[in-house]
Amino acid sequence: MAEDFIEPAREEVDRLISRLDKDAKQGGYNLNPDADFVRGLVKGLLINERRYGYRACPCRLASGDKAEDLDLICPCDYRDADITEFGACYCALYVSKAVMKGEKELSSIPERRLPPEEREKQCQEKKASEEALGTDIANAAFKLSLPVWRCTVCGYLCAREGPPEVCPICKVGKERFERFI
Repeated sequence: MAEDFIEPAREEVDRLISRLDKDAKQGGYNLNPDADFVRGLVKGLLINERRYGYRACPCRLASGDKAEDLDLICPCDYRDADITEFGACYCALYVSKAVMKGEKELSSIPERRLPPEEREKQCQEKKASEEALGTDIANAAFKLSLPVWRCTVCGYLCAREGPPEVCPICKVGKERFERFI
């Protein structure tokens, strides 16, 4: 589709940068201080949103299947671990305070995402484990009146009938939550 490759307008990029920066600061995160670098990444996010219908990380190859790519939608599931260990997420849109202060230099970040066949195997093992435990047995063992949901991006936990529409911490949608207990 030709629309996929139309470069986003400067105003559109500026609006998203402003929103990402605001959300990052509210959640205790920092955008990369290199404004031109951030602008390039945000353009990639907007192009991927046009192409796939969601903001897949521009530094990774998305499949076009949202369910398969949930872990790659910005902010990705690997952001926090990468920032903690390397000072930045894989694409370096988000950086640590040490990087912001110039106390730590950025370096290459290895890919944490498992290859497709390993992800599929992990998914099947998780489903088998959940079936073996049984939701009612797990809830009874912990004597919980409500299930606990975990945000796969930031780890936020909440006990309620279903996940929140938007994570109050990192602002991702409810499809990024998994049943924790």
